Amino acid sequence: MDQHIVIFASGNGSNAQAIAEYLQKHDVANISLIMSNRHDAYVLERAKSLRIPSLYFSRTDLYNDDLVLNRLIKENPSLIVLAGFLWLLPVNIISKFPDRIVNIHPALLPAFGGKGMYGSKVHEAVIATGCEESGITIHYVNERYDEGDIIFQARCEIFDGDTPESLAQRIHQLEHFWYPRIIEKLLTGTKITDQDNTS
Repeated sequence: MDQHIVIFASGNGSNAQAIAEYLQKHDVANISLIMSNRHDAYVLERAKSLRIPSLYFSRTDLYNDDLVLNRLIKENPSLIVLAGFLWLLPVNIISKFPDRIVNIHPALLPAFGGKGMYGSKVHEAVIATGCEESGITIHYVNERYDEGDIIFQARCEIFDGDTPESLAQRIHQLEHFWYPRIIEKLLTGTKITDQDNTS
């Protein structure tokens, strides 16, 4: 299998696991490395159980030294996938891998994006604003939080009485279903259209 991806994650890693399991079933690509900026992130335990190599790195490794950049150059992934990764990637990585770094955000960008908008904070803001729908956005990564070109969005309704926790459950379902499938389309060069939203 020629194609492989590298995943960056900061926390639980449920998206990383969903991607890994999907790719294994569909024989599209493998995950050559899972990288995390937290040594206690559960995603590293998931990597062990999935038998995927993993690497913890510090802020210095990312921003001051070239440890992360050099490892990515060595891996030469077809795609770099951010799956719950909370730090901004430095320009030297973004410029080295143009249009090969993607992220998922738990809202319909450009609304509810930017620094500090992640996890339950996003869902709290969406509900507090009185929105009738929310969803996910998969986008390319640039040097600013959540401002890269949008690749795909999927939506879900917000119900009366929804809490950040109940909304998060539906958002996670969208993430786990769509992120692996959009990654597959990007790797295979398959056109992504609005029709994907209705499949």
